[in-house]
Amino acid sequence: MASVYEINKGVNKPIEFKGLKAQYIVYLAIGLVALLLLFAISYMVGVPVYVSLGIVVILGYILFAWVFKYSHKYGQYGLMKEAAYRRVPVAITCRNRRQFRRLKQKEENHDSGSDNRNDHAGSLGAAAKRA
Repeated sequence: MASVYEINKGVNKPIEFKGLKAQYIVYLAIGLVALLLLFAISYMVGVPVYVSLGIVVILGYILFAWVFKYSHKYGQYGLMKEAAYRRVPVAITCRNRRQFRRLKQKEENHDSGSDNRNDHAGSLGAAAKRA
């Protein structure tokens, strides 16, 4: 009897909703929840409903425009790559040579085969043989 297997063609594709991809859906959801909380707090404080509604609508439009702009500009992982690229330093400055001297000494010790751990273990082994 032949088995029937379903083929899931979209397994490795990112989640997409109305043109938004991956993390931008989460950004939009968090922004909408924040706008809902802003409206509720402004209503409880006593701000007139039409004023708070106008503020929330304007901020909601800005939120949607920002999220869609970055979703189309950077794509699925581009915004994270852009943020990581901004954190890369332009230049690495070194004010003294101490670190380079230590690296050079470690490299020379490693190349000559006189690693501190091996010397110490060897001296213990020799002392144990003499005793």
